[in-house]
Amino acid sequence: MVKKSDAAAVSPVAEFEKALDELERLVQKMEGGDQNLDDSLASYERGVALYRRCQAALEQAELRVRLLSDPGQPQSAQDFRADKD
Repeated sequence: MVKKSDAAAVSPVAEFEKALDELERLVQKMEGGDQNLDDSLASYERGVALYRRCQAALEQAELRVRLLSDPGQPQSAQDFRADKD
């Protein structure tokens, strides 16, 4: 049994990687085409939730980088993502 203090000690990076691994497994399972419609929809819903969790973790990581780059003015830090213009 996992204690609350143990669950709180799990790093955000570990949570991100766990969610990403599960998402990759779901995608492979769905691409296999062996699921019925109900299972496919449940997998899709779970995948969306995992994607959102991963996206939130990435946004938090970006904020941490910005704060570390310029703690006084994090909004003035250069955006390091290539897809931003």
